[in-house]
Amino acid sequence: MSEDHKAKQPKVIALIVAAGSGSRMGQDLPKQYLRLGGKTVLRHSLETFRNHPRIAGVRVVINESLRDLYDAAVFGLDLMAPVAGGRKRQDSVRLGLESLAGEHPDLVLIHDAARPFIDAGIIDRTIDTLAAHDGALVAVPVVDTLKRGADADGATFSGVTVDRSGLWRAQTPQGFRFAPLLHAHRAAATGPEMTDDAAVAEAAGLKVALVMGHENNFKITAPADLERAERMMSQQMEYRTGNGFDVHRLIPGDGVIMCGVTIPYHQKLEGHSDADVGMHALTDAILGAIGAGDIGQHFPPSDPQWRGAASWKFLAHAAKLVADKGGRIAHCDITLICEQPKVGPHRGAMAAKLAEILGLTIDRVSVKATTTEKLGFTGRGEGIAAQATATVALPLAE
Repeated sequence: MSEDHKAKQPKVIALIVAAGSGSRMGQDLPKQYLRLGGKTVLRHSLETFRNHPRIAGVRVVINESLRDLYDAAVFGLDLMAPVAGGRKRQDSVRLGLESLAGEHPDLVLIHDAARPFIDAGIIDRTIDTLAAHDGALVAVPVVDTLKRGADADGATFSGVTVDRSGLWRAQTPQGFRFAPLLHAHRAAATGPEMTDDAAVAEAAGLKVALVMGHENNFKITAPADLERAERMMSQQMEYRTGNGFDVHRLIPGDGVIMCGVTIPYHQKLEGHSDADVGMHALTDAILGAIGAGDIGQHFPPSDPQWRGAASWKFLAHAAKLVADKGGRIAHCDITLICEQPKVGPHRGAMAAKLAEILGLTIDRVSVKATTTEKLGFTGRGEGIAAQATATVALPLAE
């Protein structure tokens, strides 16, 4: 792509609405923070937008009282700072738009956090449509026969058939030229609540074109929706297993870093980075599962920028490569091999740190420790070894 062509591309920001605090799911957490395939529902859509080459930035509108849940859900993602939402969705979108005014976007795409299966094709079609229209509404045509219900004698009966021609079911994202939409939301702030951003835009005289969506881009609102989403995650996937092994020498120091946790000790591990032997082994296991080489190829020891680097960056990079392929990490298992220091008291903290970096629930991460009965270099206290196994789910190639 030429530099002239790049310069003509509009600046597009995705605004993800995740400010809801209630739940019709019958669970304690709002639906955007429920787990789906090892990640939160919110994270699925965030990764799709963040990895899209035409999206310049992603901002999430949140309920500030749930900030801890948000921070855990987005750990490791390169996002714009979140903004607090309002009492209703329309308020939240307006506040999100106001926060973007200083960013000067050309276009904004507004997406529901509870639609985890948004894909790159829909995003492209939405942006392309905005080249010639004020707004773009992702939707799917109604194909089922529609009946108007009639209540009588304590029951609801089939009433008249409703003509379905020309009817569409709205989805998100809903895309707009930024400045006119912000003006429309400001004008609508004191009026009656509207159902979506397309209605706000239309009330201001903007024309909103329909964009073909997909049945998979559904919104999770009830337990049956989450069950459907789980089935989709498990279908058409292949499972791969990768193994990793790493060793680092012990030298005089003041603490050993393993799996992101520093254990006070009179020695430390020697290495070009922070020498986190557990994370290095797990990084190699994940890379191996997707056929992406090893940690040395991605972060060469000869490169000075990685001197003393925190190893969570390596692990997060491997996880991103899995996500870029449309996959997910299903489980990981790490065994640390050493006589000293004692790992047992720190296993829980190690598993929690790895789960946080990978966006997994704690039950999908196992950290164990063993000794070699004082045999070999680990038995003599000369170094620490680690071996890891990672299970990764990837979409089957068509």
